[in-house]
Amino acid sequence: MKVEVWSDYVCPFCYIGKRQLEKAIKDSGYEGQIEVEYKSFLLDPTTPIDADEPVITSLAKKYRMSEAEAKNMTNNVAVRAKEVGLNYNFDNMKTANTVAAHRLAKWAETKGKGHEMSERLLKAYFLDGEAIGKKDVLLKFVEEVGLDQTEATEVLDGTMFKAEVDKDIYEAQQLGVRGVPFFVFDNKYGISGAQPQPLFEQTIEKVASEAGLKPKLKMVGDEGGLCTDDHCDI
Repeated sequence: MKVEVWSDYVCPFCYIGKRQLEKAIKDSGYEGQIEVEYKSFLLDPTTPIDADEPVITSLAKKYRMSEAEAKNMTNNVAVRAKEVGLNYNFDNMKTANTVAAHRLAKWAETKGKGHEMSERLLKAYFLDGEAIGKKDVLLKFVEEVGLDQTEATEVLDGTMFKAEVDKDIYEAQQLGVRGVPFFVFDNKYGISGAQPQPLFEQTIEKVASEAGLKPKLKMVGDEGGLCTDDHCDI
């Protein structure tokens, strides 16, 4: 089974949705049978490359509200994030252009480290308050996930993997995706937004049934009172 996930690294519900999908895969028993591919989406491609405005201030301007109202809105999102084990820190978050981050993740994917890079970028933005639009910060992540900084520098200094990012965005437009996260299961079923986990599990089970996949055996009870080829528990 293949699950395609369109997301952006500054989308709070994308990290939440990522956790829900991961837990749904584990709880449904289909770990190892599902390929997850993360695809690029830009919530605001007009964000300046050197952006560093506090997110609270940016939200207040965008929705024409006071900063106190914007902070209250983010508090509600933080509560939702905590439900899936994520401790968001909106006070430290600043706006960021994510084009370079998406290109870097595409490069990391070719090195077998796409998932690690995507996770690191989300953690950096939502939990650590790091400036994921800046080259020096991105290069730090490259080293952390075990990739070559020299090669990554060449990627970031040029336009490599921009075509791949643009392709993802075009595919999203063709699907009618208007917001993220957006999940597509085996090109058959779509889920828009960080929906309740049971919906993810139900969709996984439906697709698995149609594809003839079987979940892993779930063990119950404690191990004991059994015999192996060389001894018995007596």
